[in-house]
Amino acid sequence: MRILIFGAGVLGGYLAHALVRGGNDVTVLARGKRAEQLKKDGLVIRHYFQRKTTVDEVKVIETLQSDDLYDLVFVVMKYNDFPAVLPILAENQSRNIILVGNNADAHGMRDFLLEKSAVEKNVLFGFQLSGGLREAGGRIICIRGGGQMVLGSLDGEIPIKPLLENAFKHVKYKLAYEEDMDAWLKSHIVLIVPLNSASYLYDGDLKKVAKDKKLLKQAITVMDEGFQLLEKLGYTLAPANQAKVIQKHRQVVYYGLKIYHSLPFANLVDGSFGEIAALFDSFAKLKQQSNLATPNWDEFEQRTMAKFNK
Repeated sequence: MRILIFGAGVLGGYLAHALVRGGNDVTVLARGKRAEQLKKDGLVIRHYFQRKTTVDEVKVIETLQSDDLYDLVFVVMKYNDFPAVLPILAENQSRNIILVGNNADAHGMRDFLLEKSAVEKNVLFGFQLSGGLREAGGRIICIRGGGQMVLGSLDGEIPIKPLLENAFKHVKYKLAYEEDMDAWLKSHIVLIVPLNSASYLYDGDLKKVAKDKKLLKQAITVMDEGFQLLEKLGYTLAPANQAKVIQKHRQVVYYGLKIYHSLPFANLVDGSFGEIAALFDSFAKLKQQSNLATPNWDEFEQRTMAKFNK
């Protein structure tokens, strides 16, 4: 199966690795220095928990032409980078597009692709449950358990499910289908925005974050406010059990976050506050719709954005 991975970062790299090992014909779109690294050294991944390093050869392109045809196109990038590539995807003749990553505007992106594309497209959304960082030399350090992607459409049905299942048939990688993917993505934003903000306030020093009891407890309150906002707007919290624990068992969540931020591998999960800033901005529209007071969310946003804008 011909598959394009649009984006060669940590998440796109691991996805490409999984699909190559599944026997697919995989091409990676990368630019500049990253493209040269992949052409010269291959896709090098250090699997942190598995204690192994893999090297895969992948085809590399630096631009996507309108007549480049792929069975599946996975676009794996940060939320604030998606808008720049949507016109390129619309011009391309491939029909099956999966946008993978944080997304506060799934409906807007889906509608853009459907309206601007010359061919009918199936547009899905996914989130890969892994993390890590990419070293200057190009090697990816991948933090994961087993490979897994939460996946869904905005209409409930997934017409290309057989195609997806076939792509991952021969690899240890789980596809977890979500009926309401937009609600899942928004629920996930509620989790990651305060945690990434807390890290950013301490310049990524997670040991200091772990010691700041007031900050971690406020981050949990920020999550609770975010979930209340989504519920008022009629969204289903997903996963429901996760949201329930955060809302009703704050002390347990606090100790869990404290332990997590103290673990050595936590510092190996790379993040971009530019993406978090864009998510803050998108979530502001939901706050206006709900007319719900979110004092802790607002204070967290003001503190982190003041630092970001210095």
